[in-house]
Amino acid sequence: MLTKRLTVCTLLFAATAAICTSGCFQTLGPSLGIFSIPLPVSPYFQKIQEDKYHIHERYGRVPILGPTTSGDQVALDPPSDDEVWWALERANSVQGGVPFLYEVQRNNVKMVKEPIADYIDPPRVYPLIGPAQLHHAHYKCTVYFTEKKIVGWPTPHTIVDEDAVEVIYIDHNHFHMAGNPDLGENNTHY
Repeated sequence: MLTKRLTVCTLLFAATAAICTSGCFQTLGPSLGIFSIPLPVSPYFQKIQEDKYHIHERYGRVPILGPTTSGDQVALDPPSDDEVWWALERANSVQGGVPFLYEVQRNNVKMVKEPIADYIDPPRVYPLIGPAQLHHAHYKCTVYFTEKKIVGWPTPHTIVDEDAVEVIYIDHNHFHMAGNPDLGENNTHY
């Protein structure tokens, strides 16, 4: 009995010594202790966070441009292929599927982007921006592709749709400063 306890205590001491002398705990400055040990993260949750960051970084912000000149009613660039593809994936909730059970492949992709509307709202005061005009641009994006669905269970089979078509509507909005952005409309020179 005593030998068993001594063996268990020796093993616990050896395990503690091995953890404490590893690279995670040998620091010369402040340490987080047990919280400095990395925890594994599921690829599913990691992809969700990466997608959120990608959308925020590229498409989640509204630019504020200078004032419009007379007859200047041209929107910014049309949606990029990347933006159309992200919108298509979010609309269909399909991002490849589950390997060996249900997989979706999209090949031979062609995108047609058509402007639908391009108009500017009258000037108004926006909080944190000031007097500005909101410029709207609406696009109809038609995506032509070959879709291949591979089902692996219960009966393995493959479905190929050679003429798959999806239509996505994308809105691009941005602000234009109203009035004189350098001096303001009510400022006077002395």
